[in-house]
Amino acid sequence: MNNLPRHIAIIMDGNGRWAHGRNLPRIVGHREGIKTVRRIVEAAVEIKLQVLTLYAFSVENWNRSPREVDALMKMLPEFLEKETPDMMRNNIRFRAIGRISGLPLFVQTALDHTRKTTQNNQGLTLALALNYGGRTELVDAVKSVAREIAERKLLPEEINEDTIEKHLYTFGLPDPDLLIRTSGEMRISNFLLWQISYTEIYVTKKFWPDFTKEDFFSAINDYQQRERRFGRDSMPAQVESQ
Repeated sequence: MNNLPRHIAIIMDGNGRWAHGRNLPRIVGHREGIKTVRRIVEAAVEIKLQVLTLYAFSVENWNRSPREVDALMKMLPEFLEKETPDMMRNNIRFRAIGRISGLPLFVQTALDHTRKTTQNNQGLTLALALNYGGRTELVDAVKSVAREIAERKLLPEEINEDTIEKHLYTFGLPDPDLLIRTSGEMRISNFLLWQISYTEIYVTKKFWPDFTKEDFFSAINDYQQRERRFGRDSMPAQVESQ
């Protein structure tokens, strides 16, 4: 329980391939993926993690088949309705990040209901990245900063990293300490581009529906063995001076 990350972000990849390997419809893989979400959230609560961010639906995912996208949109309110009581029992605060206004109205309504219901909880913050893209987030942040400059609330020379951070979807959350990606793909897929500058990355070949609490704890254990230098030299100061 020492040296635990504060914030873990997960790219939940492999639902479709999990289903394809079993000759099942892709939507079955997504439903199995929801079961994995439940057990990983339980594990996060168990270790008193501060923030868990799950990449649920990217801006690029709109390019999937209309049937799959429609099914995913309908699954979101269903998931929230079932899980909100458990969020309350486990003191979980829910948050959605991304271009939420671009989601169907019935999804926005469900997200807002769960957010308001859980807003006073003080335990784990569960953030779902929906209609999310790292580049999109930066574009929206720049537009917001530009509006402040146009309204003379901000001078260009006053812009710094804190200025940008205040306009990100994730404002108020610590940057991820650990990024986990399932399915073995070695890329970050436009996820949290600003926030993961110094994040440790862990990749497993397991598809998301097969990812267990033990796998989650193994990723954390791997993180605990690493030395995070943030650009500094790892050599002890007394050795460096010799």
